Amino acid sequence: MDSRRLLRTSATALAAAGLILSGCTGGSDAAASRTRSEASAAQAPASREAASQDPASGALRKYYGQKLAWRDCGVVGFQCATLLAPLDYAKPEAGDVKLAVSRTKATGPGKRIGSLLVNPGGPGGSAVGYLQGYAGIGYPAPVRARFDMVAVDPRGVARSEPVECLTGPQMDAYTQVDQTPDDAAEINELSASFKRFAAGCEKRSGTVLPHVSTVETARDMDVLRAVLGDEKLHYVGASYGTFLGATYAELFPGRVGRLVLDGAMDPSLSALDLNRDQTGGFETSFRAFAADCVRTPDCPLGTGSVEAAGAALRKFFRDVDAAPLPTGEGRELGESLATTGVIAAMYDEGAWPQLREALTRAIGGEGSGLLALADSYYEREADGTYANLMYANAAVNCLDLPPAYADPAAAEQAVPSFEKASPVFGEGLAWAALNCTYWPTSPTGRPHRITADGAAPILVVGTTRDPATPYKWARSLAAQLSSGTLLTYEGDGHTAYGRGSDCIDTAINTYLLEGTPPQDGKRCS
Repeated sequence: MDSRRLLRTSATALAAAGLILSGCTGGSDAAASRTRSEASAAQAPASREAASQDPASGALRKYYGQKLAWRDCGVVGFQCATLLAPLDYAKPEAGDVKLAVSRTKATGPGKRIGSLLVNPGGPGGSAVGYLQGYAGIGYPAPVRARFDMVAVDPRGVARSEPVECLTGPQMDAYTQVDQTPDDAAEINELSASFKRFAAGCEKRSGTVLPHVSTVETARDMDVLRAVLGDEKLHYVGASYGTFLGATYAELFPGRVGRLVLDGAMDPSLSALDLNRDQTGGFETSFRAFAADCVRTPDCPLGTGSVEAAGAALRKFFRDVDAAPLPTGEGRELGESLATTGVIAAMYDEGAWPQLREALTRAIGGEGSGLLALADSYYEREADGTYANLMYANAAVNCLDLPPAYADPAAAEQAVPSFEKASPVFGEGLAWAALNCTYWPTSPTGRPHRITADGAAPILVVGTTRDPATPYKWARSLAAQLSSGTLLTYEGDGHTAYGRGSDCIDTAINTYLLEGTPPQDGKRCS
């Protein structure tokens, strides 16, 4: 599986969610990696300085002063529009990108507060799809009464100049490449698959590829804020959306309204550390699943200890690596797809029954259940086509951070530390972090602390057994932010808002509606 910061709220899919990290940069030697890291360190402050300038003047005036032409978009209760933003903020004259925007107006009663922008994470998740399929109808009624609910697909994502990389059959082949290589030939094939992926992105999306960073998307959000007529940005970001929200606060602290960052990322960590931390998060989630499973007599991983269940799953992965399973269609279930299917179910404990059934069938010799989970993770349609989620995910991540590794030898060297973090998933996730090593576009970001000095209170939410964004990331981000407040959900699953905790939902709703965050350190279950 490809595992680089695909961080989505579980509400975006019933049985799957996301990705996370992997290193990113073009070139494969250490010297090139160092050069690009130094370049990104120099570039990032410049982009933040430019963002602080008055947007109502100069070359950005046409963007900040544009009027949206709202139209019916075929979904009851929602309007759609197209927002123009500069392809390159450093050279606004170089051309535009067209960004898809959707909204549903405040329902009342009560005085309208403003617009509430939502983002489900990814990077690569469609915010418009999330708004129309969940947030715009499923957020608490008091919130929808007082806010226009708004979403914009980030540049490179879904309806907004989507990054494209592979055909459906090519993507099928990519998802099946062995990511636990046993010898030099398998290492070479894994590296070749990442090179083919990167080359496909450059061939099909070379113009937009250097301009899909989180900093650029945060700047697009400020254009949208102004165009909507809001003095401050009110925002709920989940998973990767927390990094996007924190980046906005760093760029525009004086324009921060009510920001909820749910399932928080830690922007101070390198790609390698982020990958390794998340690998540990998946282990924590698996152990919770296993503890629940082994209590019942029909658990496919046995009725012994959690450790024995982990050993049984590792044996199953080895078995399907050696002899892939039939699935009732043209594709077989090998180790990579089987691992992806299991990880997909780690994002939401509501998917655990589905995972138990899928594992029971797979251990019995039939792999369609795990394949269905993997397909939902990759957003593969029944006709063999894929959404652009994975393409956008890699494109954004490969700009945002220097790579985890300079070459395959570095990945191989890191395997033991990943296996320490997760005996079950460590080896595969260590190798998955190689995916951006061959990226054609140099990174423009770097790991750094975000303080957002001068911002209004920002609410950071963390879940203690979150598989994709480990709880310690939320603690770290809340501590970094000068105005950060930490709200903790003691439970399982990825993100906390809207997952059934009245304590969490009440605290977040109060903050959104009244601007008053809960007491720092508040805990809910």
